[in-house]
Amino acid sequence: MFRRLDEYTYVAPQLSPQDLADAAALGVTHVINNRPDEEEAGQPSGEIIAAAAQTSGLTYTAIPVTHAGFSHAQVEAMCAALEQANGPVLAYCRSGTRSTYLWALARAKIGDSPYLLAEKAEAAGYDLRPIRPMLDALAQR
Repeated sequence: MFRRLDEYTYVAPQLSPQDLADAAALGVTHVINNRPDEEEAGQPSGEIIAAAAQTSGLTYTAIPVTHAGFSHAQVEAMCAALEQANGPVLAYCRSGTRSTYLWALARAKIGDSPYLLAEKAEAAGYDLRPIRPMLDALAQR
């Protein structure tokens, strides 16, 4: 269920409260929720996941991303969450794709190579081609 993007980042589709104990057992220390509440009927709310994260000894950040795209504020928030985590993070959304995209955008802004990011994402089963122009633009800053 959890896909590893790099040594510090996993992504996943929608988590259940029970998944947080499994994440903690992998060494994850921080959960990043990239899914808006009520995006789909029956999904656990961010509040429920945050409580389960706390019970499992994990910290939690919500950076919801709609299908409208990514804002600079979301990229900045993801940069901060990745840089401030005290260990590996697990980011999730409906399928893991938005979380992977936001991770890649944040890492490009931090200074990682878009080519290496694309390779890492592809190894985890995700395609960064739809956001490649954004990655290249962020990497050039």
